[in-house]
Amino acid sequence: MAVKSPCTDLCLFEGKTGWCRGCGRTRKEAQEWRKMSPYHRQTIERALAARIKVVSKTEA
Repeated sequence: MAVKSPCTDLCLFEGKTGWCRGCGRTRKEAQEWRKMSPYHRQTIERALAARIKVVSKTEA
């Protein structure tokens, strides 16, 4: 069964936080996504919207 990824194919990692501007994950989270337990993926998914807001504010 394939694991759905939050990736948006816009992989630009913000230097200060290390979060991707496209999906909000760190490089390590993106690399390990398929190996993570459903619990860990859900925990990260809950934080992504807030992370993207922070990263988008640093763009401006």
